[in-house]
Amino acid sequence: MVRSTAFAHPTHLRVHQYLGLNPGPRLIVLGAVHGNETCGTQALQGLIEALDQGRLTLLRGQLTLVPIANPLAYARHAREGERNLNRKLVPPAIPQDFEDRIARVLCPLLQAHEVLLDLHSFHTAGAPFVMVGPHDNQGALEPFAHAEAETALAAALGPRLVVEGWLETYAHGVARRRAHPVTTAQAAPDPQFGVGTTEYMRACGGYGVTLECGQHDDPQAPAVARRAVLRTLRLLGMVAEVPQEAADTEAAGAGAVAPVLHTVMCLFDVIDCAHAGDHFSREWASFDPVRAGEVLGYRDGGRPVVAETDGWIVFPNPRAQVGQEWFYLARASARRL
Repeated sequence: MVRSTAFAHPTHLRVHQYLGLNPGPRLIVLGAVHGNETCGTQALQGLIEALDQGRLTLLRGQLTLVPIANPLAYARHAREGERNLNRKLVPPAIPQDFEDRIARVLCPLLQAHEVLLDLHSFHTAGAPFVMVGPHDNQGALEPFAHAEAETALAAALGPRLVVEGWLETYAHGVARRRAHPVTTAQAAPDPQFGVGTTEYMRACGGYGVTLECGQHDDPQAPAVARRAVLRTLRLLGMVAEVPQEAADTEAAGAGAVAPVLHTVMCLFDVIDCAHAGDHFSREWASFDPVRAGEVLGYRDGGRPVVAETDGWIVFPNPRAQVGQEWFYLARASARRL
């Protein structure tokens, strides 16, 4: 999708909706929740063309595609417009910024659907992965009743890496910040600040996953996003078959049809940047394995930060500011796909 000056001061959210003539699931797919993550935008634009030209046929249900969920951030080719849309996502009574105005439109749209696929990318090198929610529970943080369906969706998308434990780990970080504040500029000390599109969807009684399709500029990321949408449509019985060009791509090896051996990991800790001089011990990529006792970085002054157990480093941010999330840690999960 071509950027234009019309996006400089966005006044609307562009939504493409297809209503099957037979009843079925209500699926919504989002792209560019963060404006510099454009693989979803590219993939959805191609699927819109395939639907409009009859190369892809919706058999049943309701399909809603939002190629650019945050048009201000997209226009700026930045993660955020005025703030992070994917944090503390609620429809506010009185909007305070652009993302609040988007939330007042986007949240009711999410409520009207049963399933969400949110397409993202990331800034460091690494393989595509899927983020899923909690197991079924009646807890206070994120009660949920569709873990089986959400797990099946995650397993169908293609990437072998699956990550769980986001909101619980974010809440753990909030508790630590409250107990040991670093700076007034640090990440918001509120567990609900970790609520984004999928968490909001679960709170509304639906389910959904976040697909991180690869590094921002990875030329394969739009293909990962496209295949994931097509596989979701197939899983939900909303289309009969894949368009020929996607089938050809899969046959070429970019998206194996054979069963995937998944690695499921659970986030369990988040480490914030505490000093301007904090630095990593080496250049880390998401899902690099770590060993118990391995030095991951150094605090200002030279004190080492070590892994407390075997696992993986996730979302390392070498440009984190003081008070921001520096990296997450994950370990093997008992969940099976």
